[in-house]
Amino acid sequence: MNETGGRAADNRGPAPPVGAQTFGSVITWIDPPARGAGDGPLRGLRIGVKDNIDVAGVPSTCASAFFADRVATEHAEVVRRLLDAGAQVTAKLNMAEFAVGVTSQNSAAGPTRNPWDPRRVPGGSSGGSGAAVAAGLVDAALGTDTGGSIRLPASACGVTGLRPTVGEVSGAGVYPVSELFDTVGPMARSVSDIARIFAVLRGETPPDVPAAQRIGVPALFITEDVDPAVAAAVRTAAGVFETLGYEVVPIDIPGARSAQDVVYTLIYSDLAERHRARLRRSPELFQAATLERISLGVGIPDSERAAALRRRDEFRQGLSAVFDRVDAVLTPAMPIDVPPLGGAADVIVQSRRMGQFSYPWSLHEGPTLAFPAGFHPVSGMPIGAQLTAAAHHEPALFDIGARYQEVTEWHSARPHPCGGSGPASPGT
Repeated sequence: MNETGGRAADNRGPAPPVGAQTFGSVITWIDPPARGAGDGPLRGLRIGVKDNIDVAGVPSTCASAFFADRVATEHAEVVRRLLDAGAQVTAKLNMAEFAVGVTSQNSAAGPTRNPWDPRRVPGGSSGGSGAAVAAGLVDAALGTDTGGSIRLPASACGVTGLRPTVGEVSGAGVYPVSELFDTVGPMARSVSDIARIFAVLRGETPPDVPAAQRIGVPALFITEDVDPAVAAAVRTAAGVFETLGYEVVPIDIPGARSAQDVVYTLIYSDLAERHRARLRRSPELFQAATLERISLGVGIPDSERAAALRRRDEFRQGLSAVFDRVDAVLTPAMPIDVPPLGGAADVIVQSRRMGQFSYPWSLHEGPTLAFPAGFHPVSGMPIGAQLTAAAHHEPALFDIGARYQEVTEWHSARPHPCGGSGPASPGT
């Protein structure tokens, strides 16, 4: 097979260290890896890509029986950019089917488990990307994020992940969920790695952004509805930012209470339209949780969608005023401890709960950076926080996040090689 070819290997292949567990994170090892130019800025970096991102000559299944025999004929634009920069693309990574889901258990390739504790979910829908980075199977990974699909796995797996400004990174060769909100972004251990990968994905010199000085913390996002340990970790992060010289100020986010409903209306109506023929002809081929979520959009009328679009615009107008006051907004990435496998009887309820702080920020066109901020004192699982900025202000997030990681070690902790709960090395 040629250099860009691959084989479906049921988690076999040369990429992982001997004895390494994959935690169900890999659908296809790319053997030999798709290789880039020798001297690019990402030279030698091993990168896995979510299985809805095309790599030429390699199966691209979207973790669905519908696409079981689909092989990509050309690279997605983001893959081409990685290869041109010298990276090695080594694996196609597991995901929630068609990128619909927050636990990554609804995959035709089987479930993905969390390397910190295989009895818990890795988040979704880019669960394979988060798990592969956390387990050390790859140095970095690409995910996609529509309603939280990079930020939730980053939080649950104790890594760093970026949802870029909408439209900042090409989606050519990436199977869509909703073009209104779809983004492609990197996941890695550190903000510095995220920044250099993003520079390659973006491909243009970023705009000059003033140095960040003020960070807002919304009262609505730190309430009794948040796990106390998560709220405490975010408050501690705010204190670290203050010691670094940032002014941390209380703010309100107009429309935050209804933002999740607005996103759901728009995404589910898009999903129902995209999969309408599959729903009609072969609904039994969907994973049960996927079918339940996509079916939510079938009955959404055009008038309700139009109203949701107006509310999206109003939400963005309100955020414009917020980002006139502050340079970034700090919130939890996920409001609860990382859930156990099979721990929720209602897929929709679990999705809304886990995405309580990711879905609202999807209404915003600007970037959000998720990063490790501690460990839960009861479960030992990672806790994630996130910083959000105005559109095209990724450099401000990278500066704030990198300074935070210079004085903390949460991002450098790794799960036990055996997949037991708790860090192999402590964060501080």
